Amino acid sequence: MTEIEDMAPSYPLTRAAGCPLDPPPLLGELRERRAVSRVTLWDGRTAWLVTRLEDVRQALRDPRLSADVRHPSFPFFSEGQVATRDMLESFIRMDPPEHGRHRRMLVPEFRVKQVESMRQGVQETVDQLLDEMIAAGSPADFVAAFALPLPSLVICQLLGVPYADHDFFQRCCAVAFNRDSTSDEIHRSNEELTEYLAGLVAAKAEHPGDDLLSRLVTNQEAPGHLTRRQVVNTGLLLLVGGHETTANMTALSVLDLLRHPDQLELLRHRPQLIPGAVEELLRVHSVAHNGLPRVAVEDIEIGGATVPAGDPVVLSVAAANHDPRVFDDPGRLDVERASRGHVAFGFGVHQCIGQPLARLELQVALATLLRRLPTLRLVDDSLEDLECRHTRTIFGLHDLPVCW
Repeated sequence: MTEIEDMAPSYPLTRAAGCPLDPPPLLGELRERRAVSRVTLWDGRTAWLVTRLEDVRQALRDPRLSADVRHPSFPFFSEGQVATRDMLESFIRMDPPEHGRHRRMLVPEFRVKQVESMRQGVQETVDQLLDEMIAAGSPADFVAAFALPLPSLVICQLLGVPYADHDFFQRCCAVAFNRDSTSDEIHRSNEELTEYLAGLVAAKAEHPGDDLLSRLVTNQEAPGHLTRRQVVNTGLLLLVGGHETTANMTALSVLDLLRHPDQLELLRHRPQLIPGAVEELLRVHSVAHNGLPRVAVEDIEIGGATVPAGDPVVLSVAAANHDPRVFDDPGRLDVERASRGHVAFGFGVHQCIGQPLARLELQVALATLLRRLPTLRLVDDSLEDLECRHTRTIFGLHDLPVCW
């Protein structure tokens, strides 16, 4: 028997050294061998790994799979990350009907029409960051100069969080969402972040402003729909999710386009392709690379396998978005591909509530970069020296040296 057949490999899997941007090769092997495989988590438990797109989509619609982080069998990806349990107790880690009640409080903030009204503000932020990067001169670290501050500025403005504190919360998030962090390190960073947000929310309760946190306090906490802790946890979720995912996607998108000049030229001459290109880039990179953790609360059949109640399940977004049954030659970047069936933002009731904002930021960023920096290029075309965020919950780049 092969290694795949006679053992459950350790999960998360490891990417190939020479291809750090591609999903782990073993992930594709597992997907092609069977729809659902067994993998071993850090604590020795085995989990069911779902790797094919249709199975992942069906599983994300099935109420027999729970997203509740409080369940004793909930799968974490490292010992340290168990310490994030309290931090994760927000609506994305609840099941219906509790999940729906909390989610509906935020839906008006992230409707497509509401987000579209932010386009001019996002454009101004993009232009300001590019002005500063160009003024500082070539070369530059694209992550530090542009990819990270863009979503941070946008989400801070939306939430009413002082951007001057961004170094603090980014440092805390770097610890909290790193598989290599110890439980003690994560506990300390969580306490610091929680204390910071609690102080901010308390100030907004006294002097509410025109921002999302103030509206949560005024419209949800004051009437008793949310507790203060729930407001703080929701703020933490949006603050972290609002900058980590988009920052990493922005850097990866620019890197991939600069490595594929034919695709870059297509977008330069046909900017109407940019919205579709964003979907393709989201599919290719699938920055939630560890997958979506769930627990079976009843016996359930997935991809021909019977998963008993109480077993942990991992739905692999990266494997599903590279499923050759759906996407021809899935490892190839094709900005003209119809990629809207991807699950980079999840699927079903738990799909990412902030996806309209992420799409807007990526579209504006790419369109503006193509227009204003036509000579943008990589300092080094080799991937060997790139520092990737392999152990982070959200995959990305530590830095990206560019010149123009």
